[in-house]
Amino acid sequence: MARSTHPGACPLDCPDTCVWQLTVADGRAVALRGDRDHPFTRGALCGKVNRYLDAVNGPDRLTTPYVRTGPKGVGRVSYRPASWAEAIARAATGLRAGIDRDGPESVLPYYFAGTMGHVQGWTMGPRLFAYLGASRLDTTICTGAAQAALRSIYGGSVGFEPESIVDARLIVLWGANPLATNLHLWPFIQQARERGAYLVTIDPLRTDSAARSDQHVAPLPGTDAALALGLMRHVLDAGAADEEWLAAHTVGWPELAARLDEWPVERAAAECGLPVEVVRDLGTRIATTRPTAVRVGLGLQRHHGAGQAIRAICALPLVTGDFRYPGGGALVSTSGHHPIEEGPVVRPPDMPAPPARSVNMSRLAAVLTGEADPPVTSLVVFNANPAATAPDQNRLLAGLRRDDLHTVVLEQRWTDTCDYADVVLPATMQPEHLDLHSSYGHHYTTLNLPVTEAPGEALPNTEIFRRLAAALGIDHPRLRDSDEELARQLLRGTPVSFEELRERTYVRITGVAVGSAPYAHGGFRTPDGRARLHDPSLARLGVDPLPGHTPPVEATDRELARRFPLVLVAPAGRFLMNSTFASLPWHARRTGPPRVHLHPDDAAARGLADGDAVRVRNDRGVFLAAVAVDDATRPGLAFTYKAYWARLSPGRATVNAVTAVRDTDLGGAPTFHDCRVEVEPAPAELLTVEPPRDAEPAPRGPADLPPRPGAQPVESVPAG
Repeated sequence: MARSTHPGACPLDCPDTCVWQLTVADGRAVALRGDRDHPFTRGALCGKVNRYLDAVNGPDRLTTPYVRTGPKGVGRVSYRPASWAEAIARAATGLRAGIDRDGPESVLPYYFAGTMGHVQGWTMGPRLFAYLGASRLDTTICTGAAQAALRSIYGGSVGFEPESIVDARLIVLWGANPLATNLHLWPFIQQARERGAYLVTIDPLRTDSAARSDQHVAPLPGTDAALALGLMRHVLDAGAADEEWLAAHTVGWPELAARLDEWPVERAAAECGLPVEVVRDLGTRIATTRPTAVRVGLGLQRHHGAGQAIRAICALPLVTGDFRYPGGGALVSTSGHHPIEEGPVVRPPDMPAPPARSVNMSRLAAVLTGEADPPVTSLVVFNANPAATAPDQNRLLAGLRRDDLHTVVLEQRWTDTCDYADVVLPATMQPEHLDLHSSYGHHYTTLNLPVTEAPGEALPNTEIFRRLAAALGIDHPRLRDSDEELARQLLRGTPVSFEELRERTYVRITGVAVGSAPYAHGGFRTPDGRARLHDPSLARLGVDPLPGHTPPVEATDRELARRFPLVLVAPAGRFLMNSTFASLPWHARRTGPPRVHLHPDDAAARGLADGDAVRVRNDRGVFLAAVAVDDATRPGLAFTYKAYWARLSPGRATVNAVTAVRDTDLGGAPTFHDCRVEVEPAPAELLTVEPPRDAEPAPRGPADLPPRPGAQPVESVPAG
């Protein structure tokens, strides 16, 4: 059997964007390992992606289209296989009827980071809907607050050069857990520690990374801005503010310095629920250590005051002048350094794209149940599983059940959202299509080429949208562009060609040198190159122009606290990637069933022991879980891991049954961690998961068939 090995890129929603080496035999992927030569990922794959071929070759791959024949929301028994011609015709007929009846803005495309690839995720689908004049999706659900905050203070999603962190003398992981969500940064952190760096993790939970740090600081959820303001005040009081650098490369320092008069260490500590000496000692360490690198995670922006929190944290290394030095400054995302621009490709100048309203994806539950005017009557979902991942799950599912909502889903396997579709279309996975990847955690751009056969009748997203455009009677040439043409359009204006990427697989094209200090002399992405500690434009949005503390909504609601005394957060785990792997047996076993983690004091107060069944409830809904009693959390704070599917969970509900539709102070992002609940005992038998009502599909493609005689088993490589 002939075997060949091919480079490619991990497509998942992770800052690391690994380059891998895929071994193929007879058109089937049989082995996967990291590319040892990649400068950032260096050959290791994470615990999630080590078993990626379980997803590629799994018997649950969708290999043929399906159309609905029964009620929504009861499972796959309501569907039958269909030909592509029938399925596309049904999808197009529903869309056209909605447009003719309710106007083009009644159509809503809903997509996000099921793939991070520019080609399969962010070009042809949005291009088609732009041409139609459909509602435009405001993709807020992950980084909306951070992006808005970074635009305000730095002019874009930029920060220190991540490989330079080896030169830091103090590293602060603020709301970041790289061992679970940014694994390939950890060796650089370890290299810095071998050189004498001190590692601090700021997180309400004792995460894997916090447990391996020199110090763990655990503030109350949603109080990060208060802590940052108190630390800046201590730096100022210690005479450690870099006045020369601030004067040359920022605006608004005098105003912020005056604001800090309101934030003595004692006030910050009280707001955060921390001992005063912990805040003071950390402030002294920051004041006296150059360079300090602050790596900011995304989880801390899931509360109402997220935008101000990111601004305040990112102001801290401006006050200390840490951007002067390699290894100094703050970093949330590198995406602003990448020169690829999707906007001109989504709406090319030679293609009509009528103006249209923008719909906030984080508000989907509200949009589908009455918030939108005109109402959304057609929904096209790709690279997303909103039934599992969007807030206010019960209201969302009520919206998805609407008889007048025509829903089309592009998917690789049957998800929660497929249960509510009118048409389900089988999509390819990464080894089976072309894509182009930037990164939000490093500075390399990667080309992924198709190297295996797609199972059954699965097609790339791009081809599905080309067929849908044709079925809608649209004949514009930009809606017939090939995947390679889309990649070439994305690369226009960058210093690299498609041919060079095809030859080399990945190229550093950001213009930020390895180990450099890109903002040592200013040059931020603002109009004047200065970082904005005071941003007057925010006043028009009703936001304080200075960094400040916006408290969380539910955590500070005393009346709500009497009824629901526990604050609940839902971090990412090590073996699930959003909802991508939740149905795969190996990933599910490693993650375990849903659990809610309680401090021993909170468990004892409720008469609960480890392993007991509980209901986690508030006014929005209920989900079921087993109790895990440990001190990874503090009293009054519970946590459970996100990314489970409702159809595979007890009670057919997940943590999003209790999360709210509520916007952050900046960016319109969701507030998953701004949530109060009560936890109470439940009968143990409720934790039994009833199997989904799915008809057993007959084998229809290579992924559904048993291995061929003599076929090699899929190999895996241990996590690095």
